[in-house]
Amino acid sequence: MRAAVLHEIGQDKLEVLDDVEAVGFGPGKVRLRIRATGLCHSDVSAMSGVLPQPAPFIPGHEGAGEVVDIGDGVTGLNTGDRVLVCWLPACGACPSCKRGQTQLCLAGFMNAGTPNFKRPGGDVFGFAGTGTFTEEVVVDAGCAVPIPDDVPFEIAALIGCGVTTGLGAAINTAQVEAGSSVAVIGCGGVGISTIQGARVQGAAQIVAVDPVASRREAALRFGATEAVSPDELADAKQRITAGEGFDYVFEVVGKSATARTAYENTRRGGTLCIVGAGAMDDNFQVNMFELFFDEKRILPSMYGGGDVLRSYERAIALWRAGRIDLESMITHRVRLDGVNDALDQMRTGESLRTCIEL
Repeated sequence: MRAAVLHEIGQDKLEVLDDVEAVGFGPGKVRLRIRATGLCHSDVSAMSGVLPQPAPFIPGHEGAGEVVDIGDGVTGLNTGDRVLVCWLPACGACPSCKRGQTQLCLAGFMNAGTPNFKRPGGDVFGFAGTGTFTEEVVVDAGCAVPIPDDVPFEIAALIGCGVTTGLGAAINTAQVEAGSSVAVIGCGGVGISTIQGARVQGAAQIVAVDPVASRREAALRFGATEAVSPDELADAKQRITAGEGFDYVFEVVGKSATARTAYENTRRGGTLCIVGAGAMDDNFQVNMFELFFDEKRILPSMYGGGDVLRSYERAIALWRAGRIDLESMITHRVRLDGVNDALDQMRTGESLRTCIEL
């Protein structure tokens, strides 16, 4: 089958190959035909080496498709079921799951170091144990979550990570209050979803911050009350909050520099929510006096900070009610030539029908 492969970490070009085979099918596994996938910034971070990932590998962890085969012992799924790919399934038995923090379950990471594809030249890994830039993939049964018939594959793919992460950061983790002021630093797919989550929660002012003009324009369409470049953030803080700082600031980039900017633009007693996934050697620093004196809450948000299955259901409900716009996210294009070329090649078939702008 065809798949888009990154041969070495640090490369920015994917190669579409037709000699890739999905492996590992057996008890507890399912084989999926991918019908749509999204490109999340985490995929690009893995390609660049910011996130640890063995190579060669197939990017993609936002996907949706159909079940084509079911291994022994799998219940609750049938051949032909429409599903989205959950890259971090909950085992239901570990301490995190028992506490209701299923987004912190580590079971899904256990297979991340096991190749789930192969070529004549050797093993190929799938990003985050999945790898949706391909026509078929074998995953644990818990990674295949049934979706209602009225949810298009493209919508389901986005819900599989970026939408759930962004909405959950605003709703579950930060619990944005109605009438509050919000700033979102980084307005790619996850940032736009964070903006939509803040809007759903009733935030009065939502300032989108991004250096790319097209992303700022998009943020306004998705619910931001204004959009500024990073250089204009200080002025927005002064105008909107009289210099005090925003009630909630979301860092959706994954870098200590932008996290520090987010901290400095959060009011005393406000909430800084870290949504971006960064490098292990990139350290965010605050001094002990400001940590005590400012009483700012620093809240990391992993995969939306809540039960993933419930978050999927909520996203679908909000979409059905017209409270969030997911169709418009499908039209965004990625501005990475090496990735675009590969996705364009893959689109000549039935898979990889969508990607979202970084």
